[in-house]
Amino acid sequence: MTHTQYAFIKANWHNDIVDQALVGFTQLIPDHQIEVFDVPGAFEMPLLARDLAQTGRYGAVVAAALVVDGGIYRHDFVAQAVVDGLMRASLDSGVPVLSVSLTPHHYQETEHHKAIYREHFVIKGREAAEAALQVQRVRASMAA
Repeated sequence: MTHTQYAFIKANWHNDIVDQALVGFTQLIPDHQIEVFDVPGAFEMPLLARDLAQTGRYGAVVAAALVVDGGIYRHDFVAQAVVDGLMRASLDSGVPVLSVSLTPHHYQETEHHKAIYREHFVIKGREAAEAALQVQRVRASMAA
């Protein structure tokens, strides 16, 4: 059975940037096929992704976040834990869980950097939609 609903999880940290991933995602998948879930930050995404995937209601779950170096060396650990958790959620549930979680090396809270990452998140959101659709097609062809 091919699902036509998609779950989209957004971290609220840096939401002015992260929300743009949903803009890109909706360029290929209509709004009425997307349920959006907000979480405080990236670290909270894997658990919700797993829970949403296990409902069996979604063709894919997408998780979007921006993890930046805030001056305390922990962003690498957070980013790795998030990506590992999202992959585990996908493998455990059998539902594609896709990441639009980015960890830039040199992010600064300037309008210039914000503009660059807003645009980049639109592209990454569209790429996540393309990936969700492609994986669904391949898996459907395997079942046929």
